Amino acid sequence: QVQLVESGGGLVQFGGSLGLSCIVSRFSLDSYSVGWFRQAPGKEHEGVSWIRRSDGSTYYSDSVKGRFTISRDNAKNTVYLQMNSLKPEDTAVYYCAATPYDYRDMFHPSSYNYWGQGTQVTVSS
Repeated sequence: QVQLVESGGGLVQFGGSLGLSCIVSRFSLDSYSVGWFRQAPGKEHEGVSWIRRSDGSTYYSDSVKGRFTISRDNAKNTVYLQMNSLKPEDTAVYYCAATPYDYRDMFHPSSYNYWGQGTQVTVSS
């Protein structure tokens, strides 16, 4: 079955950097678009970035644009999220998610069929 496993979370100071990885199995990254979401305590899932299955185009929410970079390595079945200039408000559990379809709103969690278990990112001030 389709599986996604995140790794790379941890504790980092304000202004620091952290890289997340999402290893996928049972599907290829040129067939599924992959998004990164985060959920802070008491808040809804927030879409932060996604990468299009067909051509690898990348998209970012306004809250992370210019600071986060999404990329993929098809041969390694891995999608990455490089996070720079981290702020305390970036603190959340980060999830990767995948979908074989193209939807109007790829920043909405309902557009994705498969989810990882999440990895905690904590940014101290």
